[in-house]
Amino acid sequence: MSRRKAFTLIELLVVIAIIGVLMSILMPALSRVRKSARTTACLMNLKNWSYIWTMYCDDNNGYFPNASDLGWKRGTWILPLRAQWKTQTEILRCPEALKRRPETQNAAVGGPHTSYVMGGGGAGDLQEECSYGMNNWLIKARPGENAIQGRPTEWNYQSKDASNVADVPVFIDSMWRGGGPFYQNGSATSVRIAPPEYDGQWVSYNHEMKHFAINRHHGFVNVLFMDWSARKVGLKELWTLKWHRQFNQTGAWTRGGGVQATDWPEWLRPFKDY
Repeated sequence: MSRRKAFTLIELLVVIAIIGVLMSILMPALSRVRKSARTTACLMNLKNWSYIWTMYCDDNNGYFPNASDLGWKRGTWILPLRAQWKTQTEILRCPEALKRRPETQNAAVGGPHTSYVMGGGGAGDLQEECSYGMNNWLIKARPGENAIQGRPTEWNYQSKDASNVADVPVFIDSMWRGGGPFYQNGSATSVRIAPPEYDGQWVSYNHEMKHFAINRHHGFVNVLFMDWSARKVGLKELWTLKWHRQFNQTGAWTRGGGVQATDWPEWLRPFKDY
């Protein structure tokens, strides 16, 4: 009578070792697939926002919201648009930034992978959690309003009917409700345009580019443009977009403007130059 041969301990250990090697190979690949899926879902969110922004502009003679619509002077896009999205609250947040920061940090501010709290803004006690922000240079000026918080309104787009719309950002992955980057007095070191010293650096509301220059999608953020297309934008590419009508797309923080690798904070240096 024959007896079935069992696995030896060594054979079992070899099988376990092989499984371990396969897992070490597959897990990073699965992680990349999950990240890619979240990036794609984020782009789908922004595509949905393109319809919302278009409907708002079409209902307002082509204009974006003005400061009086926004509760605060700049950035509270959520108020005028609320009627369009209130039954689809999941599109307020990028799938890579669904949770709030820990309470031990500034929980009202977001980060590369955390959402921020919009706040009431004159709209009662609603405290929406969001992870996208508006380009504040879109805001429509009121009659006789020559500047909004020290920024000339002649630079604002105000209407969706503009030129070079494929380069004009509308809605962006963000750690704050919005921002309007610009070279204040032409200076590359102005807090309005300077890059963050580390990923997710928060200083204050007026450090405009820091709100958007976050490593949310492995060297990229997702951006909705005024031609209503949505795509990934390299972190350093943000400085080449047409933020306002007079924005220099070959300014000091671009290759065309002569930026050097060592000019960038260390965490940004490995990413592609533009």
